[in-house]
Amino acid sequence: MKAFVTGATGLLGNNLVRQIHARGDDIVGLVRSKEKAQRLLGDIAADWVVGDVRAPEGFASALKGCDAVFHTAAYFREYFQPGDHQKALEETNVEATLGLMRLADARGVRSFVHTSSSGTIGLKSDGSPGDEDSPPSPFAFENLYMKSKVEGDAKIRAFVPEHSMAVIEILPGWMWGPGDAGPTSAGRLALDFLARKLPGVPPGEIEVVDARDVATTMIVAAERATHGARYLVAGRRMTLSEIFAALQQASGVPAPRLRIPYAAAMAVAVVSEAWSRLTGKPATVTRMGIRTINAQQRVTSQRAERDLGATFRPFSETAAAVVEWYRGNPLAA
Repeated sequence: MKAFVTGATGLLGNNLVRQIHARGDDIVGLVRSKEKAQRLLGDIAADWVVGDVRAPEGFASALKGCDAVFHTAAYFREYFQPGDHQKALEETNVEATLGLMRLADARGVRSFVHTSSSGTIGLKSDGSPGDEDSPPSPFAFENLYMKSKVEGDAKIRAFVPEHSMAVIEILPGWMWGPGDAGPTSAGRLALDFLARKLPGVPPGEIEVVDARDVATTMIVAAERATHGARYLVAGRRMTLSEIFAALQQASGVPAPRLRIPYAAAMAVAVVSEAWSRLTGKPATVTRMGIRTINAQQRVTSQRAERDLGATFRPFSETAAAVVEWYRGNPLAA
């Protein structure tokens, strides 16, 4: 397989690149900085293409000869930081994705594996965990990131390839893993934990998944899945207390003992967001983050487990890999 990976230096993208390389397949990686690619993935033989995912025409020639596109690039800052990012979300998560799909189809790509989010899935009508056929929850439309994913997913499902390209959707849970240089919200939380910046443990629980397990499932999907297939790859449901306990075990850093009630957590988030606006630094806690992890949305990954053989490693293993990576990386300083 010759694979084209967008967002190749991101959390999911770099783990995909490593797994594809380990198979002996050829890789074309779309990056915004070749220097960053060399720093994070310098041990990987790949063709690095510098480009902006919002302008796919600029790198369309690199799609020729590729068998599969793994589209992991997305604009996700609004999910865990304050500010109005609606225009960037629409341009990147919807318009750019559709443009890339059209270009890939025209150049003979066989499989287009798109990364969405399990947050776009609501509960079933009987209140049981949602699956790939469940409608979005009302909460998904209150979060601009999730809203862009819901709208983008609808347009992706309506896309009709002119040639024989299969479009497949993967919907991960909250991804954690090594190589999170961005960092994502998970990486930021891990860094704040290691730096002992967290005042306490807010309430909440959510499906958590290792990015390496998502990457494995995406590769299998590119080989097996048919056009229009959707797969939740959400992992296991965990509380924040359980996540912190695993980070403590992996790092030796004591987890916060103070339990913060929901109302108090929201108040802390208001202060954190105000400080972020004043300083330009990332907020440690945000109101949307607290609301999201307390939204009581539950999903099941049974279809991916059955059809694609998806498996989910213990979070203790993920936490150990995250801590080890950050302690060998300047971000952890």
